[in-house]
Amino acid sequence: MADVNVSTASSRLPGPEPDRPGSSGPTFDLIELLFFAYRDFIGDADEVLAEIGFGRAHHRVLHFVNRHPGMRVADLLDVLKITKQSLGRVLRELVDDGYVVQKAGPADRRQRLLYLTSKGEALARDLATLQTRRLARALTECGPGARVTIRRFLVAMIDTEAREEVERLIARADRAVRNRTR
Repeated sequence: MADVNVSTASSRLPGPEPDRPGSSGPTFDLIELLFFAYRDFIGDADEVLAEIGFGRAHHRVLHFVNRHPGMRVADLLDVLKITKQSLGRVLRELVDDGYVVQKAGPADRRQRLLYLTSKGEALARDLATLQTRRLARALTECGPGARVTIRRFLVAMIDTEAREEVERLIARADRAVRNRTR
């Protein structure tokens, strides 16, 4: 896939338009920066995934199942906002290749709970490490306090009615990780 190569140094990028109510027109600079940032943020992982025949949907499944072991398939569908058919194909590949296992729920045997295998955990960890390096570099370049500001910005980008649930999902996963490492 060919991407546009922009050789403009970040110091020469046009600055943001003034933050003022009623300013007219699209904020093309921010829109484009989000596209390019996402391209590069996901690109490191894309290269690793392509070597094993996986794509971004596989990455998202690995990420969320890693962060939420025992997640129900129905909950994963809600998080990813993809069709049951799309998830079914991706899950089948991850299960067949030994990255994910599905288990019946303890109370309701019809539930399908998802867990990563040790192979899946290793891949999810490798992908997260690549992305963490990129985030750490960017946060360092932005200076003190950047993490809090950027986190607040990212939360604000989420639809208002979904923010609380997303924050709960993240907090629940963070608590589980802290409890597992104790």
